[in-house]
Amino acid sequence: MSSVVGTRRGHVAGTSVGAKGASRLSATRSSRAVRRQPSVPAEPHGLPAEIQRNRILSAAIRSLDEVGYAHASVAHITSRARVSRRTFYELFPDRDACLLAAFEGVLALIERDLASAGLEGLPWRERVRLGLWTILSFLEREPAMANVCVVQSLQGDAKLLARRDVLLTRLAAVLDEGRHESLKARQATPLTAEGLVGAALSIVYTRLLRVEREPLTDLLGELMGLIVLPYLGPTGARREQTRPAPAPLPGQSERGSRGGHPAGDPFDGLEMRLTYRTLRVLECVAANPGASNRQVGIDAGVPDQGQISKLLSRLERLGLLENTGKQRPKGEANAWELTSKGVQMTQTIRTQVGTPEATVESIAATSATFHKNKHLSKGSEKKGKVKK
Repeated sequence: MSSVVGTRRGHVAGTSVGAKGASRLSATRSSRAVRRQPSVPAEPHGLPAEIQRNRILSAAIRSLDEVGYAHASVAHITSRARVSRRTFYELFPDRDACLLAAFEGVLALIERDLASAGLEGLPWRERVRLGLWTILSFLEREPAMANVCVVQSLQGDAKLLARRDVLLTRLAAVLDEGRHESLKARQATPLTAEGLVGAALSIVYTRLLRVEREPLTDLLGELMGLIVLPYLGPTGARREQTRPAPAPLPGQSERGSRGGHPAGDPFDGLEMRLTYRTLRVLECVAANPGASNRQVGIDAGVPDQGQISKLLSRLERLGLLENTGKQRPKGEANAWELTSKGVQMTQTIRTQVGTPEATVESIAATSATFHKNKHLSKGSEKKGKVKK
């Protein structure tokens, strides 16, 4: 009988207590499933990948210029860029790949200047002269990039050295066209052009290593005399040495001071971390000058008046925004406008990312993904908790 009672009690107990046990088991399994899910980022990247990439490249240029190729470590670069190591490795597989990208960025800027110099259709001698002037002008305006391109690139890995050789081969091919300039020039060989490129580069290299540097553009006459001598003879060389320098190309004198960065770092020198909301506020003020706190908050998606007031005040202290409504009678709304520094920043961001709409959409997509994952993670954690 006791066995029968025991069976019945066990059956009853299994019915009542078993339901709770099943609930606990289900919750435990749910909790374990949550733990197996990939962890979400601890904080949103906040900025489009292209902006982060340019910040890293800017820091890489400065690091190479300051400490040299051998000592430009990932730690040094990320510290200068104010980004995490995780962000660095999301964009570059290793340090050498980052430094190669920085070198490529400098070359792209030089090629852009050459493309705007109007070299197409010019006779060989004039094309070489104007091209050399354009390159020397760039290196003179951008000493950090000049150091990276001419000096530090020699210390690079195999891929960077191979890229450098391709560049020198292209330059030699241009000079080798001089063999068609005269009968005497035909006696020269392709090796002559390679030697001329090496000689000119060595002279520029030596000038860049000097503590007190003379203007690189002062070398134009002597370098041109050296280049044309095998093709045009002593008379042509002397003529090149005495010719006046070309006029600066439009806009070149203003394009300096990039801070040694291929695309410019709009955040360099700012003592705050600019995120999606910050850039959204700047874009909203740019689109609606004179907007009040409330209007900016609505347009930027920051409806809390306390938060938007603090953010606007911080941007004002950084010199990015100006409250033109301070002179209004007490009680009237503020009127926010971009300062010249703020205008420059928004323009740089648009250049790096695209149109204002693309900038905001890119930032918003990054931020929305993060907040969605963060919300789902918190919800899953709550569901996974088991009462003891």
